[in-house]
Amino acid sequence: MSYELIKSALIESANIKRTISEELCHEIECGIKMISNALKRGKKILLMGNGGSAADAQHLAGELIGRFKAERKAIPAIALTTDTSIITAVGNDYGFDTIFERQIDALTCKGDVVIGISTSGRSPNIIKGLRLAKELGAKTIALLGNDGGGVKEMVDLAIVIPSYNTPRIQEAHITIGHIICEEVEKEFLLYQKI
Repeated sequence: MSYELIKSALIESANIKRTISEELCHEIECGIKMISNALKRGKKILLMGNGGSAADAQHLAGELIGRFKAERKAIPAIALTTDTSIITAVGNDYGFDTIFERQIDALTCKGDVVIGISTSGRSPNIIKGLRLAKELGAKTIALLGNDGGGVKEMVDLAIVIPSYNTPRIQEAHITIGHIICEEVEKEFLLYQKI
């Protein structure tokens, strides 16, 4: 990769984040409030995604359960991408499109927050999982890219990255995820002191 290609990729990433700072702060703030309110009511966060988005789901669940910046009680978060026995059993017996739906059915309670991460907004397993989560009374958030796909209109809150470049979308998703973790952690600490 030449110097110019490296510089171009970095500038593109920075420009997308600049656009997010100008256009999506309200949506990010709504997501923080939705998650914080659920935690105050003793609810949990469930995250799901495919490929790099699966890794992001695991990363963010790890930040919430462990710690982001502060020492605190663990925040209840589950990455539905981590149990290979469940994923392979459900995938084999029911099909890959149901791997999140089955876990949502088993683990989601009314008032929980389910976060779907999809760069396209068109992943059938994310769509099925989010649809069932809503039916069960969970709040739904989606981190998306492109035009938001079919997921955009079906969730309580869609945060759509204004890009069609998958790596840049994923970089934005993890940045937003980190912002959410930091702010939710602050709110959680305040709530724990009350």
